[in-house]
Amino acid sequence: MIPNRSSRRSFLALSAMLPWALRARASTSIPVGLELYSVREALKRDPAGTVRAVAQLGYECVEFYAPYFDWSESETKQMRKLMDDLGIHCFSTHNDEAFFKPENLERARDRNLILGSKYVVLSSSAQKSALDAWKALADSLNTIADKLEPSGLRVGCHNHQVEFRPIQGQRPIEVLAKNTKRSIMLQLDVGTCIEAGSDPVEWIQSNPGRIRSIHCKDWSPEPGKGYTVLFGEGAADWKKIFEAAEGGGSVEYYLVEQEGSRLSELETARACLKAFRERHSA
Repeated sequence: MIPNRSSRRSFLALSAMLPWALRARASTSIPVGLELYSVREALKRDPAGTVRAVAQLGYECVEFYAPYFDWSESETKQMRKLMDDLGIHCFSTHNDEAFFKPENLERARDRNLILGSKYVVLSSSAQKSALDAWKALADSLNTIADKLEPSGLRVGCHNHQVEFRPIQGQRPIEVLAKNTKRSIMLQLDVGTCIEAGSDPVEWIQSNPGRIRSIHCKDWSPEPGKGYTVLFGEGAADWKKIFEAAEGGGSVEYYLVEQEGSRLSELETARACLKAFRERHSA
């Protein structure tokens, strides 16, 4: 079974935050969630308690990453019931490339359907030195989409730095966008886009209707900071990103993601959500 071992101290601390969380939850019509890699250590210890804590902070959805794939059908159904009880959703999951192989795809499909996902997202791909290899990845994503879409699931592709760094005079992300079906979501990771020297606003505007979810991760060029800065403390121009995403970008939901910070995982998640709400409503 998925364990539920939230301590009394953690519960009381989170309960103290709850009045603010409930106010924050209703402040935008576009859901804001947490990519659960942000609380990965807590999630390893106590999946159910961690998801409950994330919901209590005011997040409206979560994105599970690769470990969800190993859950049994019963465990997956328990998690879905918990989310239903909490009133939060899982709109997408992050998946290793191996999950898209023929021998694993049916399991990924079934787990995502139980969780209520809409998108099965490729979290990353192996390094590729030629544009033809990126074109082959695009073809593979199209094939997977053809297999999953009859069940109601769509495919997504998540970027890191490598997709925005040109090879042979072109950015791989452009090859993926050009050669994949429009039903395939281009999930934008803001921080890695900026670190790679690209403009997230320009990318959103260049791909209307494709950027249907965004990883709201900041990045700072200052020495020693990088991805340890909290949301709003880095180089991202969130006002312009929100305007582009909610204009032609057709964003359906936002996902806060944090690789680590000066705070604990749950405190980081709380601080980032508070900053997100403040920036989004400004």
